[in-house]
Amino acid sequence: MPRRTATMLASTLVLIALLCAGVFIPVPYAEMSPGPTVNTLGDHAGEPVLQISGRKTYAASGHLNMTTVRVTSADYRMNLVEAFYGWLAHDSKVVPHDTLYPNGKTEEQSTQENAEEFSQSQESAKVAALKELKIPVRSWVIVSTVVKGSPSEGRLHAGDVIKAVDGTAVKQPADVADLVTKHKPGQKVVFTVVPAKEQAAAEKAHKTATRTKNVTITTATSDDENEKRAIVGISAGTDHTFPFTIDIKLADVGGPSAGLMFALGIYDKLTPGDLTGGKFVAGTGTIDDDGKVGPIGGIALKTVGARDKGAQYFLTPADNCSAAAKDTPGGLTLVKVNTINDALKALKDIRGGDTADLPKCD
Repeated sequence: MPRRTATMLASTLVLIALLCAGVFIPVPYAEMSPGPTVNTLGDHAGEPVLQISGRKTYAASGHLNMTTVRVTSADYRMNLVEAFYGWLAHDSKVVPHDTLYPNGKTEEQSTQENAEEFSQSQESAKVAALKELKIPVRSWVIVSTVVKGSPSEGRLHAGDVIKAVDGTAVKQPADVADLVTKHKPGQKVVFTVVPAKEQAAAEKAHKTATRTKNVTITTATSDDENEKRAIVGISAGTDHTFPFTIDIKLADVGGPSAGLMFALGIYDKLTPGDLTGGKFVAGTGTIDDDGKVGPIGGIALKTVGARDKGAQYFLTPADNCSAAAKDTPGGLTLVKVNTINDALKALKDIRGGDTADLPKCD
């Protein structure tokens, strides 16, 4: 066999071997890509995304689209060829598998966590929108979760209203940790609570729950490496009672990043006229009860997904602006927002056609 032919044959065999290795050898990466965008003012799966009853609503046109990111599953094993293709593609991002599923987190655990964050973001969106409209909302601090095997297991329950700790009134979730950590591990702490069942019954009867009980819990030691704190094994959160019903009908979506767009959609439906003036506006961002907008992950992919659907403007959390501006899709204007009020001011300029002074991402 001529030397040239032998060399070409050997090179071909090596190339085939490398391709086979690339296809069959898994690599510790996962992929993110643009997910669906949904108009919060429109319908999804045959029903309105936002359903409000007990209060006058107004028809709204245009788009206030929430955006999502699609990720590969926890048990998906990417090969080298797929990873290489993902690194080159403009509309996807390859990241270490542990970035999406840290500490061996399973698909089920990730889905549950995302569902809880999504539910909380809906509540905060409702509160932020109603506060902006000066509509009163009743709020109180509750036990959100109880850690299995902790001192609180069987003593406190999810949904219990925390009125006080050691006799000091609790006004916000952070107060609970502050009061507990004043103790040393092994000391007792007294929670004054309204049991979850009592609270639920009072809400159903449109009354204020008044029966409380004291629960004494012996604190344990935290797992912190540097600082050993007293803990009781709960996380505190906030629950609300709204003066009318607001339902958000959107399945198969998780995480907290739709909060801003839900809040704007609710605001639009409760006020005459259109926030967008018929324009196609998309966006993202977490939101808290006070209307502050927080950063999210996958911003570049969300802008790509939004523009592909026809978005002209993208409401961008201020902390995401620099990352989003590095590769802005053509024809899409990134608008910087810190609060729901910033977003409302920007939308006023957008619908009026006065966009020269919009706070844009640089």
